[in-house]
Amino acid sequence: MGKKIKGKDLIQIGFSEGRAIGIALNVMQKHFKKKSKEYKLDCLNKVLAEPTAFEQDEVYGTIAHALIEGNKPENQEIPLRSEELAYSIFGAKNIEKGAIRQMQTAMKLPVTVAGALMPDAHQGYGLPIGGVLATQNAVIPYGVGVDIGCRMCLTVYGMPTSFLKGHHKQLKNSLLEHTRFGMGCEFKEPMDDALLERKEFQEIAFVKQLKDKAYRQIGTSGGGNHFVEYGIVTITETDNSLGLAPGEYVGILSHSGSRGMGATIANHYTKLAIEKCRLPKEAKHLAWLDLSTAEGQEYWLAMNLAGDYASACHHQIHRRLSKAMGEKPLATVENHHNFAWKEFLADGTEVIVHRKGATPAGEGVLGIIPGSMTAPGFIVRGKGAANAINSASHGAGRQMSRKKAKQTLTKSNVRKYLKQHGVSLIGGGIDEAPMAYKDIHEVMRHQAHLVDVLGTFLPKIVRMADADG
Repeated sequence: MGKKIKGKDLIQIGFSEGRAIGIALNVMQKHFKKKSKEYKLDCLNKVLAEPTAFEQDEVYGTIAHALIEGNKPENQEIPLRSEELAYSIFGAKNIEKGAIRQMQTAMKLPVTVAGALMPDAHQGYGLPIGGVLATQNAVIPYGVGVDIGCRMCLTVYGMPTSFLKGHHKQLKNSLLEHTRFGMGCEFKEPMDDALLERKEFQEIAFVKQLKDKAYRQIGTSGGGNHFVEYGIVTITETDNSLGLAPGEYVGILSHSGSRGMGATIANHYTKLAIEKCRLPKEAKHLAWLDLSTAEGQEYWLAMNLAGDYASACHHQIHRRLSKAMGEKPLATVENHHNFAWKEFLADGTEVIVHRKGATPAGEGVLGIIPGSMTAPGFIVRGKGAANAINSASHGAGRQMSRKKAKQTLTKSNVRKYLKQHGVSLIGGGIDEAPMAYKDIHEVMRHQAHLVDVLGTFLPKIVRMADADG
């Protein structure tokens, strides 16, 4: 008999389909990897026979809790832990109380293993924006977010930075011609993409109906804080993993996500999770889908498709603009946020890491952390900090709500501020004014041990959705 056990082996000894199977397999792999299959199944049989006897056991406790949870009547409200698990907060003094309360609630979920709050954090729905949450065999649709796979993408070109001034009008026109922003926006003639032939569009009934919309919107960007910018890239480190010499370059930076397809997937599976996972009112939007169930697996596949679709949209934007300039890129850096990944914690535990408005920052992982229209973004390389669950902020973060920005700032103030910084803006509402955002330099100071800074991107020509987009 071999040493490896599978889910079907546990079902044969009496386990019901559900997250207890995934947890049991993980525990056996971590603690008893070299033991025989017979030994592992014998141990699990004992836990299955009397799970309450193992609730406090350091090794078997998580399996016991999952088994007890699975035996509860369907639709019974799932209680939270009485106390939240400890978690790291970076830049706590600049994080609003609402975001901290949301994180405390997330750390009370029975499926939570670890968490961290990034220095750009602010209140959102369910998990706060800037929240990182590791769970065991469970994925939280609102822990991922509505704009699944929202991401940054930077392309670097070899022209001198004087190109931006010398071709200013041409570059503004290229943004108007080759980018589309806002709800429902489309190209009259969308570019085709191999992603649209993915099997998920045929195999997942709910996703199948989204293919036409995905085709029409591919290569476009959302509203709100989504943008495409021309700017100055400054590489400061010789060892930058990009193959670029230190110096200044022209760059294009874009920020957008999975458009209507991603939002529809998020809303559908969030509703499903809330129906299947009844939580107290304050935790309602943290409802999860068990990855051992058909619904959990279906969401996981749909989420990954939406993330890849977001990437394809960015690649099309950059290809269109590269062609308009007649230039070939020297290097590209991109990274998701609003996503969930299967990863391992420092102790070897396999978890689902949700990064809602947070940048992956595992050791050696490249990413971009934007500032605002007038402040630099940072090209970074992760250090793999365990207390941040291999994460960093996804931007500067808001210091004013959209409502407050509209009440406080004026169009003339914003225009004057942009002019002082030499920035041209197409579209954009007052709620996206640079003054509505935190100081990116302070945010970066709070995460100096999470990432190394390899260079910066300073915006010069910015395109966003119109104020009502």
